[in-house]
Amino acid sequence: MVQNIRDMDELKAFLKAAGNKLVVIEFSAKWCGPCKRIYPVFHAMSVQYRSVMFANVDVDNARELAQTYHIKAVPTFQLFKQTKKVTLFSRIKRAICCYRSGSLSEPMMEMSSG
Repeated sequence: MVQNIRDMDELKAFLKAAGNKLVVIEFSAKWCGPCKRIYPVFHAMSVQYRSVMFANVDVDNARELAQTYHIKAVPTFQLFKQTKKVTLFSRIKRAICCYRSGSLSEPMMEMSSG
């Protein structure tokens, strides 16, 4: 299920409630064509991946959040873990560290074009 987030207090409470779970937040707008097309997929993922928490922020109704999280285009997806934003750089840095130490036995992530 996708939780609608309207302000910073709701977002903070949602992230705190997530605990150690991964959180995926979609920043979107009602007028945005690509947002409308991706929403059914995003919702289906929220049903399929129960160990991940999903939320949506309408940038027109939550301008403070859009500004705080530097949203320049919609849809934009951001990931959080333990209330902190997860970045691709931090994942790559962790993979390099694990690879150098010899503790990486399987790929940390996989990127696909289709």
